[in-house]
Amino acid sequence: MIGKLTGRLDYRAADHVLIDVRGVGYLVYCSDRTMAALPGVGEAVSIYTDMVVREDLMQLYGFLSLVEKEWHRLLCSVQGVGAKVSLAILSALGPDGVSRAIALGDWGAVKAAKGVGPKTAQRIVLDLKDKAPGVMAMGGTVTEAMDGPELEVVELAELASAPKRAVKQASGAAAASAGALSALSNLGYGPSDAASAVAEAAANLPDAGEADLIRAALKLLAPKG
Repeated sequence: MIGKLTGRLDYRAADHVLIDVRGVGYLVYCSDRTMAALPGVGEAVSIYTDMVVREDLMQLYGFLSLVEKEWHRLLCSVQGVGAKVSLAILSALGPDGVSRAIALGDWGAVKAAKGVGPKTAQRIVLDLKDKAPGVMAMGGTVTEAMDGPELEVVELAELASAPKRAVKQASGAAAASAGALSALSNLGYGPSDAASAVAEAAANLPDAGEADLIRAALKLLAPKG
């Protein structure tokens, strides 16, 4: 299976790119958000991939971070959700938005994605709610997609002149959420409750650091009354 590609971006279409890896071109389909964040034609690119193989199809899907890739994998595991629907959800919400929606049980946010009906949105939230804490925790360890496997010395010299746009999909916000989630787990809170509190705190305080998220989440988890 192909899990990551590093090379040059040769061609861009509406929903996919062609990446040249040492003379071999790979067509990779991506969400709208990923397409917008990729570099220009001729520039160096590195992207995580998921490969779908069926009797009538062999296709690659690309992601800027392991968190985005993992959400795609989990979304596609839900009955009635294929790659097209998964990419539509990731296009609408992004990986951080998907994490928040799933952790909070907000199927309305999922339904906002193109082609997703209310029943499918509710099924996604129900099936994946317990998976949200694990994926959110990945936000603290994901590296930038541009930091791919080393190329040959000659290729490195050539690529050094290309504008290298560091992709920040694994943002400081994601790392802060992951750290807050870990701290709450260490304090004894259940994964689902901790994930919901951190997701709500992050939604209310989008620019908050880890310490602020922990304080806000603890207030949400405090007994009422």
